[in-house]
Amino acid sequence: MTLFPPVLGRRAALVLGAATLASPLAAPLATPAVAQPAWSPSRPIRLIVPFAAGGAADSAARSIAPRLGERLDQTVVVENRTGASGSVGGAAVAQSAPDGTTLLFDASSHIVNPSLLRGLPFDYATAFTPVSLAVTFPQVLAVKSGFPAQSLQDFIAAARVRPGQISVGTQGNATAGHLGLVEFGRRAGIEVTHVPYRGGADAARDLAAGTLDAVFITALSAGPTVDSGRARFLAVASEQRVGVRPDVPTFAEAGLPGLVISEWAALLGPAGLPPAAVTRLHAELVAVLAEPEVRARLAQLAAEPVGNSPDAFAADLKAGRDRMARLVREANIRLD
Repeated sequence: MTLFPPVLGRRAALVLGAATLASPLAAPLATPAVAQPAWSPSRPIRLIVPFAAGGAADSAARSIAPRLGERLDQTVVVENRTGASGSVGGAAVAQSAPDGTTLLFDASSHIVNPSLLRGLPFDYATAFTPVSLAVTFPQVLAVKSGFPAQSLQDFIAAARVRPGQISVGTQGNATAGHLGLVEFGRRAGIEVTHVPYRGGADAARDLAAGTLDAVFITALSAGPTVDSGRARFLAVASEQRVGVRPDVPTFAEAGLPGLVISEWAALLGPAGLPPAAVTRLHAELVAVLAEPEVRARLAQLAAEPVGNSPDAFAADLKAGRDRMARLVREANIRLD
């Protein structure tokens, strides 16, 4: 489909930021409780990632899980349960016992799915206990090596000359990449052709093959293709440059301010998770995110640690769902 500059309000960047839980939650790590709660997991923990192995959420989960397990004195096993935009894995957690041994490591589809999927066996608003936003992943614009644009402004100029003829791949419809591309098109006043994939790795593969002109995905997914010389970064949609990619300018530095779009990954449990379990899980997650070795691993993924409080995370999830419902309606976003 051709992606025209969508009809969104002037505050769309903030809407998108809240929708992807980037701007309001990208705050310093919350302070864990001083007193150690009495709760401890009774058996190994299944950490369900509802997306394929190797993606942003999965990579972050596998960076965090070993140290989280050590702090909880239990093994944390990462389990990929894919399908239906993450709702298959979500259902597995929603239907599990609220004893803290089955947890969900979900991404921004968590707040998009309620507006796009029908017939779900659970309600995203009531089926989960929020623990904390763990990390965010800024989105990047990258082009294939043969594309003539050497800068963001070159890309915008090319899109204006050839409206609707430049193909841009994303992780899929209604993902952070898609939403970022919508906002990019609106702000730059350009038309491109959106090509949704089933993940950033698939989009990067076609970028490397030269069948796509560009991608709007995470730096993690685009990185190998860029490092191979088959593509190059033009800009990153973050407030500051990403440490692992210091040569890539932000959209603001490249002449398009206000575009801050991130994918995210967060820890949740099933509804009814005991408060003591929430307190302990949050405290240990925040402690893990503060460890230099974990932060170094996350930096290699171009991920920013967050670790906000359960109450703050719950409030922003609700706000994100509400805003996504409006955005999906206004931009006429569909999964098919």
